[in-house]
Amino acid sequence: MSKEETLKIKLIKSGIGRMKKHKLCIKGLGFKKLNQTVSVIDTPSNRGMINKISDMLEILES
Repeated sequence: MSKEETLKIKLIKSGIGRMKKHKLCIKGLGFKKLNQTVSVIDTPSNRGMINKISDMLEILES
């Protein structure tokens, strides 16, 4: 079994005033606070959430 690919992402903008779907994407990716960095598995569903709120995120080299 191969090692699963992970992405490191950082939340750089607040979810205040955003659409409910965007807030759910933030929660779904595992963010709890601003400027937090999380590692997520590179799956199509996670990619979709990242694309939806891409202006709020920073993709870090992993």
